[in-house]
Amino acid sequence: MVKIRLTRGGAKKRPFYHIVVTDQRNKRDGRAIERVGFYNPVAQGNEQRVQIDTDRIQHWVGVGAQMTEKVDQLYRDAVKAAAQAA
Repeated sequence: MVKIRLTRGGAKKRPFYHIVVTDQRNKRDGRAIERVGFYNPVAQGNEQRVQIDTDRIQHWVGVGAQMTEKVDQLYRDAVKAAAQAA
């Protein structure tokens, strides 16, 4: 099954996550099919906290991919923010 989930990057005590599409059998930081965004939980100032390609997420969900709980929460927040900005 294909999952949309977070992979960890960044330094010790400074996490940075990529939002990726991958086979669920791959390791957390293993091979990914496609990178569809990022999440920076320690963003400060003008740094961007979340960036998600909503069109690609919709494509992957349309072909059967499942989002993890955290990615689903980030996606809903991004869609809500985009709707308020428009």
